[in-house]
Amino acid sequence: MTNYLKLEFLSLPENQAFARDAVAAFCIPLNPTLSQLSDVKTAVSEAVTNCTVHAYRGKQGIVTVECSVNGDELHITISDEGSGIADVDKAVQPFFTTLPSDERSGMGFTIMQTFMDEFSVHSCEGKGTRVDMVKHFVSEVENA
Repeated sequence: MTNYLKLEFLSLPENQAFARDAVAAFCIPLNPTLSQLSDVKTAVSEAVTNCTVHAYRGKQGIVTVECSVNGDELHITISDEGSGIADVDKAVQPFFTTLPSDERSGMGFTIMQTFMDEFSVHSCEGKGTRVDMVKHFVSEVENA
């Protein structure tokens, strides 16, 4: 590990942008492309929104964001101590939502999985959820 960041904040909607921008700033030394930076920001936004909307369901709680850099990899863990997920396998399926009346698309986990190189969800009902994501930063020249 060459660098580490830990943030804790209340599960308020306005903190979504804070988390997204903090993680984006943290990964700048990895020289991300605009596309890679956008992927990270989108995945972080989705994970923090899940904590705010689903984990705490209108109540305030703590969201924790941890990041570390290992070589050319950014590791991100976003966790809460909220309601947890009863069936993770079902929850990560596209279009699944527990709040259809709120016009939720059910695509949050799918977006995170699509934009990151590695993705996993760990949850325990009544105790919270942890999302682990990894983004590999390979330069455009190395990809060619």
